[in-house]
Amino acid sequence: MNAMNQLTVGKLAEQSGVNLETIRYYERRGLLPSPQRAPSGYRLYSDDSVQRVRFIKKAQVLGFSLKEILELLSLRVDPHTTCADIKQRSERKIADIEEKIQTLRRMKQALLKVSASCSGRGPTSECPILEVLDTREDSYECKA
Repeated sequence: MNAMNQLTVGKLAEQSGVNLETIRYYERRGLLPSPQRAPSGYRLYSDDSVQRVRFIKKAQVLGFSLKEILELLSLRVDPHTTCADIKQRSERKIADIEEKIQTLRRMKQALLKVSASCSGRGPTSECPILEVLDTREDSYECKA
């Protein structure tokens, strides 16, 4: 890596649009390879690191966990990986998201039911919302 293609951690963060600590965290989690060090001790990243951080952030926005992103990054360089392999992971993520949406809908319905039971008047000792949360009754429980 020549000097023209080296970025400090601050420049990498700036060009990637993330916080400095995010870069350090990704490095600790193995999402970014350990960078070279300048004689001064500064971390020096390649220009490719900017694209890698952007890839990680985009994958996070799509709902992939850091562990899943690490797997995607590994698959990306594996010569035996096919586009079908990546599509399968994407479809699995879509199914996970759909399941989360259904769980959130059940939670919303349960909370709407509990909230409707409260007039919003009176002391907290008589609040039906707090009473429901304090009982073992599961009539409002959302099954995940």
